[in-house]
Amino acid sequence: MAPTTRYSLVSLPVRIFDDEPLSELTSTIGQDNGDILEFSIPSFKIGTLDALVQHADDLTKLNAICEAVVSKVADSLTGILDGDEDKISQQKMVNDKPTDSYICSFQWNKVRYRAEKPLGELIENLQKDIQNIDNDVKAKFNQYNAVKTNLSALQRKQTGNLATKSLTPIVQPDVLIQDSEYLETHLIVVPLSARKDFLRSYETIAEMVVPRSALQIAQDDEFILFAVTTFKKTSADFLHKCREHKWTPRQYKYVEGGKEEEQRELERMVREERKVWGEALHMGRSGWSESVMVWAHVLTLRVFVETVLRYGLPLEFVCALVKTTPKQAKKVKTALDKAYSYLGGNAFGRDKRGRFTKDDASLASEMAAAGYSAGDANEYTAYVYYEFEFP
Repeated sequence: MAPTTRYSLVSLPVRIFDDEPLSELTSTIGQDNGDILEFSIPSFKIGTLDALVQHADDLTKLNAICEAVVSKVADSLTGILDGDEDKISQQKMVNDKPTDSYICSFQWNKVRYRAEKPLGELIENLQKDIQNIDNDVKAKFNQYNAVKTNLSALQRKQTGNLATKSLTPIVQPDVLIQDSEYLETHLIVVPLSARKDFLRSYETIAEMVVPRSALQIAQDDEFILFAVTTFKKTSADFLHKCREHKWTPRQYKYVEGGKEEEQRELERMVREERKVWGEALHMGRSGWSESVMVWAHVLTLRVFVETVLRYGLPLEFVCALVKTTPKQAKKVKTALDKAYSYLGGNAFGRDKRGRFTKDDASLASEMAAAGYSAGDANEYTAYVYYEFEFP
């Protein structure tokens, strides 16, 4: 299994670089710690400061929703493909590209999400899109699971033991008393170990059981199926006593052509399961593509909004995508903290050994100015930084 890829989006003001920004950033992070790629972000309408703070909050929530939907789609694909990693990876395409290729070469979809639109409208459209994707995928996979459950139930009727399987192909009409005014036949499933006890006592557990009427119809590895005749007026008592003895009465009524009809129903359900499986797989592939695409656009907006809030105007910044592993991501973050903690002003400093530290009081002030709450302290950095990965 291939190692998990961890991505990081980093935005920094151009003014802090002496040389070409990406080259300096690569030197800071270290080539051994990951690949550093330019991440293109359009120029959006900025709006007011109050609106930007609200957008930042909305995008944080929307990002969590996108991550959850992508995860659910991945789980659905894993389930329908029985955990086959090769087949799953073949379905995880975005705009007909592998997911990694799509992210590493990301371009804002200017046709679907026009950059000149207000940020609030773009966020609202992305919210609607991710909700529709979630609803569509959920509906189709619920349909598939229902069909699969029905098929499994029919198959169990064909392959289960005598206590559960269909009796249609087992019981012939000549063993049943039909259309009698006084008598009726009961089908009783008895454990193999209880055979002698059943034959010794079935005639006396209730009144008006026809003597010597027990007829063995079938046997499997666990049970024997008997037909027993009683008078109708004592049938309820007989069946009740059978259950007390842990002998299982089976409800069955002979229907002309029933065996053939059951087979046709099974074949129809097999075809239906294959059809809906294909539809669900197509929906899973489409859902993955669409949800990852929406998430990438949400991340882009998060970086843009946060960049404006952090670095102010005029808006001159560079955004990079760092492709690494969960283990190396810690080294990436440490290197970035060491190099750019001064961007946080008094909120970030160094101890006597030169180690990066946070000043809680100043940090709270900086976070409030950037639209963060006190509960976000562990996630707050001196620069714009977001980590993400795909399941």
